[in-house]
Amino acid sequence: MKKISIIAAAIAILMVSQVSDAQDRRRPDAPLPKWEGLADTPQMGWSSWNKFQTEINEKLIKETADQMVELGLVDAGYVYLNLDDGWHGERDEQGFVHEDLEKFPSGMKALADYLHSKGIKLGIYSDAGTNTCACYTGSLGHEYQDAYMYAQWGVDYLKYDWCYTNNIDPKGAYTLMRNALRKAGRPIFFSMCEWGSNKPWEWGNEVANSWRTTGDISAHFTRDGKYPSYSLCILDILDMQAGLRKYAGPGHWNDPDMLEVGNGMSVAEDRAHFTLWAMLCAPLLMGNDLVHMSQETRAILLNKEVIALNQDPLGVQALKYKTEQDGALEFWFKPLEGGDWAVCIFNRSEQDREYLIDWRNFCFTDTEVSNLSTSFDTVVYRIKNLWTGKEEGTTALPKNYNKMKTVKVPSHDVVLYRLSPVSE
Repeated sequence: MKKISIIAAAIAILMVSQVSDAQDRRRPDAPLPKWEGLADTPQMGWSSWNKFQTEINEKLIKETADQMVELGLVDAGYVYLNLDDGWHGERDEQGFVHEDLEKFPSGMKALADYLHSKGIKLGIYSDAGTNTCACYTGSLGHEYQDAYMYAQWGVDYLKYDWCYTNNIDPKGAYTLMRNALRKAGRPIFFSMCEWGSNKPWEWGNEVANSWRTTGDISAHFTRDGKYPSYSLCILDILDMQAGLRKYAGPGHWNDPDMLEVGNGMSVAEDRAHFTLWAMLCAPLLMGNDLVHMSQETRAILLNKEVIALNQDPLGVQALKYKTEQDGALEFWFKPLEGGDWAVCIFNRSEQDREYLIDWRNFCFTDTEVSNLSTSFDTVVYRIKNLWTGKEEGTTALPKNYNKMKTVKVPSHDVVLYRLSPVSE
């Protein structure tokens, strides 16, 4: 009886696939088949890959979920718990994928139910090729079957990788999985992991909720020669975001890869990394061991005022406005809802730097994506330092020029302000 029901499901999936393909051909101007409101702000959560790679199991995932709740991470917005590569078992005779029951003895549906009971959403991983990057079974040729299984299990998020995809068109492959997810009938956040090789930012808005813009991240801030050849350091990835901000916005986000906060960099580097990803409207997907993380790491990940910059409803990615001191200091501006601005001064050099702030030097109009303007000559803003939590006066020019503020920006660190218009 069970075999007959599985075969019937397979036939139904095949028929849905054929209908979907026919509808796409007949209606090229049809509305984009994405779930409305699913990605109004960048995704937040935790992913298993950076710390545990394929060494994942049911016990680890449940312990991580418990920590997400107990530490207040779910309340802070980290609602996705994503299984990366390594969860797969074998396909059955009908081609349906199953979990590795040695790693997940209760099954994926029971795991999803456990997470949902705690207010957490389950994410899963697959690949557009014949195999995943760690050589588990990929989804090529089984897209509608896999989407059906994800929906039956209660999956809420799919990261879809790009290994073993020789002679495959990326837009076609990702569009096929998008259609399969939509037809499965469950809202599932779709994260393309195409590594930026085929400029997914130029076509991804029609297909997915986010797209990777680079290769894999590593827990190395600079090119120190220690990180694996297949991965990139934080500064490399940051520089690769140039020119991409116009493609991001509510429902569709640039993804410079997961967070490495808590995975071995200095506290200053973790703070800078987290700040810059927040400013970039990047996904905030933790990648560390939540059970054994330090208080310093916890304080960074739970800074709700920095998270608020990332989750701001305006959804505008930050602009790198200018550099100073031979490129050592970078100045990033991000418009926020209600006329506020986030301002980040980032020191990418190996030495501490000082900078005399004259707010008149930062007046500009952001014509690229938002057409919003700063006007420090006519509008006075209240200044709050988001890492110290202290109010630091206003942007008004002091009567005594010698009292202008000089800030110290430590090496590989940031000074981060939120500017709010002073009401008259």
